[in-house]
Parts: sequence; structure tokens; C-alpha cells
Amino acid sequence: MKTIHLRRTVATFVVMLAGLVAGCASVAVSNDAIEKNTAFSLGIEKGTFTISNREDHGVKSSYLVNTNAGKKYTCYVTGTVSVVGRVVSDAVCNEVGKPAKQTTGTTTQSCNALLKAAGKCNKNLAPSSR
Repeated sequence: MKTIHLRRTVATFVVMLAGLVAGCASVAVSNDAIEKNTAFSLGIEKGTFTISNREDHGVKSSYLVNTNAGKKYTCYVTGTVSVVGRVVSDAVCNEVGKPAKQTTGTTTQSCNALLKAAGKCNKNLAPSSR
């Protein structure tokens, strides 16, 4: 009887601990993951920018990016820990001082075949035939 109670207590503790860790970006999102995802998102090489002012809020990590070319971005990623390991989103970045890019409906700046098929393109933004 004591063995069953001990197993339940341990199992409950493990589940609670996993739940606490799963929601923490500071645990789920490594600096390396931030660098890789930011480089991919901005289309620049790792090592050509610095990351500063990282703040973790729940599953979201926000940070600033300064490129060697002098551009500044505010970015964020989200991350969790699950049974498959760490899962980190793509970096979402916006250049400081410029309005955020719109990617929905008629405000899309370019119209590709997928957006056109989904009916998300403004007729004025249809790709030109070359």
C-alpha cells in the first residue's frame, strides 16, 4: 500500500514539475536557438549581429538585435518543452522605427500563387507577367 502511495506522489510531482518547466521560455529557448532563428528570419548570417535586452515572459522571449550593418530590430520567439523536446518558433522581427509589415488580406505587398489561390490578393498587387 505504501509503494502505491509513493508512486502516485512521485508521479504527481513529476507531472507538476513538467508543467512548470514547459511554460518557461527561459528554459525552453536557448541563446543558440534565438541566434539561429533570428538569422533565418532576417536573412543574415549568424555572427553578423548581437542580441541584447532579452526578457522572458511565460512562453515568449523578446529581445533586441543590432546588426553589424547598423540596423536595429525588435524580435521575439516562443518556446516550450514537450515530450519531443524543446520547441522554438521562428523569430518574428520588426525593424526599429519602421511600421510593422502587414501580411493579411489586401495589405500584402506581393501576391504569390498560394496567396492568390487562397483569395488573399488584391487585384492591384497581382504579380506581373514577365
